[in-house]
Amino acid sequence: MTPPPYSNPSGIDITGRGVARWAFERARRRLPRPPQEPVRGIAPDVAYLHANRSEPTITWIGHASLLVQMGGLNILVDPVFSRRVSPVRFAGPKRHQPPGLSVAQLPHIDVVAISHNHFDHLDHGSVHAVAQQAGGAPTFLVPKGVDRWFARHVPGAVMGGARPTVHGFEWHEDFRLPTASGDVAFHFLPVQHWSSRSALRRNDTPWGSWAMLHPSCRFWYSGDLGYSEDPKRIGEQFGPFDFAAIGIGAYAPRWFMHPQHVDPAEAVQVMLDVGAAAAVGVHWGTFPLSDESLDQPPKDLAAAVAARGLAPERFTVMRHGETRRMRERRGG
Repeated sequence: MTPPPYSNPSGIDITGRGVARWAFERARRRLPRPPQEPVRGIAPDVAYLHANRSEPTITWIGHASLLVQMGGLNILVDPVFSRRVSPVRFAGPKRHQPPGLSVAQLPHIDVVAISHNHFDHLDHGSVHAVAQQAGGAPTFLVPKGVDRWFARHVPGAVMGGARPTVHGFEWHEDFRLPTASGDVAFHFLPVQHWSSRSALRRNDTPWGSWAMLHPSCRFWYSGDLGYSEDPKRIGEQFGPFDFAAIGIGAYAPRWFMHPQHVDPAEAVQVMLDVGAAAAVGVHWGTFPLSDESLDQPPKDLAAAVAARGLAPERFTVMRHGETRRMRERRGG
């Protein structure tokens, strides 16, 4: 039985109309243009990441891929290590910047959280590699329906039974993992976007953001999103957050991208809506997915932060491979 399509709580229907016009204009104007400044990473602190069991941290692997450390858990978010984000290996957007962490450099991963099934967020080779890590597959937390894809395509991903390793979630469902310092709670929450794994199937699996809550830290990952009231509702229910990772790239041209990807100015409003004390911008600088240059989002973000009269360090960007310590909560 074919599942019914999901729809945005905002009522916005992202149909994909205009793709041909966008592709024509992009080719005619030869966009995106090369970065004016190099997008450089740094050497990751692998020894620290392997030893850390107490400090809440976030490490930017690139694009939307993150290593989050919280409550002694190592959590991968939307891991993509491949050269291209595409259904085929020989075509599609090509990686500009190497991953900030390689699969071989990862600490043992406890949890992989997937926001939605687009190829720049769900990559077969990457999740397959992580599933084969020494010591056994991690726990996969994925949108409902994507769990069936995992069970078919990823060795070690088991649905149901006494010891499932992949769990599918509808919006507003949650999952808890006990740790020595308290439970880490994962909440799958709707934002304005869409899903598709092929041209023939659209919106048959949910998409969303992840709130990760532990007594030491409250973290929110936006996933892909267009601007809506959803972050404000998330902030009212689960905030305030100590830290957030919010998409700031793939926003041009606005006539086409605005329902599905916030621009940096909207990302600042999302940070305020969700009640985050600090944020970093992700979903930029790695794959050329839209018309802006790869180095443009941080410039637009800095201008947007200044225009709102916020401290520059309130919402910044990271370099590929950089680790940042999230502000630790005191007293729960």
